[in-house]
Amino acid sequence: MMPGGLSDTKPATPEVQQLVNQVKPQFESQAGMNCGVFTAIVYRTQVVAGTMYFIKVQVSDAVYVHLKVFQSLPHENLGPSLVSFQTGKTRDDPLTYF
Repeated sequence: MMPGGLSDTKPATPEVQQLVNQVKPQFESQAGMNCGVFTAIVYRTQVVAGTMYFIKVQVSDAVYVHLKVFQSLPHENLGPSLVSFQTGKTRDDPLTYF
């Protein structure tokens, strides 16, 4: 991976699911949705002054969203924040930079 570029797409880990759980209220508020399901499927990362995560999240049987989540450096002691999102995605839509 080149510096500043996106990593390869990888299966979501428990740590990525934890990030998703932490930004779920931000997403629901901004998207005007209430999600019973909010499961991280795959993710990519971009190293910046912290880490930008691009995460595909399943929100219902056939509906997915893409989240862009920023996690600051550990010494800053801040939680993850939802930067942006894309709705209306499918399981097969590629996870790309947005």
